[in-house]
Amino acid sequence: MRVFYDRDADVNLIKSKKVAIVGYGSQGHAHANNLRDSGVKELAVALRPDSASRKKAENAGLKVMDAAEAAKWADVIMLLTTCMTTCARGAPLRSPTA
Repeated sequence: MRVFYDRDADVNLIKSKKVAIVGYGSQGHAHANNLRDSGVKELAVALRPDSASRKKAENAGLKVMDAAEAAKWADVIMLLTTCMTTCARGAPLRSPTA
């Protein structure tokens, strides 16, 4: 098994990408902060309009949008929701026109 370290990755590869993080729980929150701290300028969090996490993400200075909008906007999408959330909603990133 090979173990990867920071020196094995080129963070510059993602800095120029638009990154959307679907979900803002413990994992989404951590990834969003890490990416922002690593220099990703185009970063958004995708949440439902009624999500309790929406205000938290906005207060952290993050762009917030719904999943369909994020799927169209982003170059990279990180799906960081619980299985129950994803499965219960059924393909949250599917475009309404698909």
